[in-house]
Amino acid sequence: MAATHTATALHDGASIDFEVHGDGPALLLPVNPIAPPEGPATEQMRAWGADPALGHTLVEGFSRRFRVIAFDYEGHLQAHPQPDTLTPDNVAADFLAIADAANAETFAYYGYSWLGMIGLQLAIRTNRLTALAMGGFPPLDGPYAAMLQVTEATHEMAGAPTTGAEVEVGDWDSTEVAMSKEQTQQYATLYRALATFDDHTAQDRITCPKLCIVGSADNIQYGDRWGNAYVAIGSAVTTNRANLQTLGWTVQILDNLDHMQAMQAAQILPVVEPWLAAQLTS
Repeated sequence: MAATHTATALHDGASIDFEVHGDGPALLLPVNPIAPPEGPATEQMRAWGADPALGHTLVEGFSRRFRVIAFDYEGHLQAHPQPDTLTPDNVAADFLAIADAANAETFAYYGYSWLGMIGLQLAIRTNRLTALAMGGFPPLDGPYAAMLQVTEATHEMAGAPTTGAEVEVGDWDSTEVAMSKEQTQQYATLYRALATFDDHTAQDRITCPKLCIVGSADNIQYGDRWGNAYVAIGSAVTTNRANLQTLGWTVQILDNLDHMQAMQAAQILPVVEPWLAAQLTS
């Protein structure tokens, strides 16, 4: 894919690279646009249901109609942790700085999982958003308390020596936390900042067109190590579907798909691309 490459500084002073692909209305896309080389790491990701080239495929698909501004924010956080400053305000400021550097005065946004939730936080902090596509996180009754529980437990486990023992694919409770204390603390910081966030009263502050897309089976039961936290995503959207539609959300529930399955490009692009096109080119 032909692309322009550049960088800008974020709130912590560290520089982040981003790529611009395609022409048309601007779309801010927090994904890694580079497909990784094949090897044991990519094979392991596929075994656990992830697509190592997901970001690359999304950029390729969306750039057929849009000017895609792609940046690997999660990768940036791994390399430059923000243990004390990863707050919704600062993440929103980071994303606006990237839009500024890409000369996108207005832009649409698509994000998945916690980056989908960040799209909602962005929408209530700026009037520059032309459309919000929020995947893998409920716009109403979001699992903020459960995610705080999970991220704090993960932070407690981080930094301990790992054994390198093989874990059966799909056995999440037996996985070891390989991230550093700084890497895990930043996510606990994020969800602590959201502990009092009320996504019901926030709805009237989202003034752009909005889409929610989740898998119906996207509900995660964590084990004892995470305090048996239950993260309800699909069920929260299913329960609130009529209410969300009354609030102006377009709701797409993907039958029988879990968190990893619903995030794949084959599920996202056929829904999100035409919906964005309808909002941005009408």
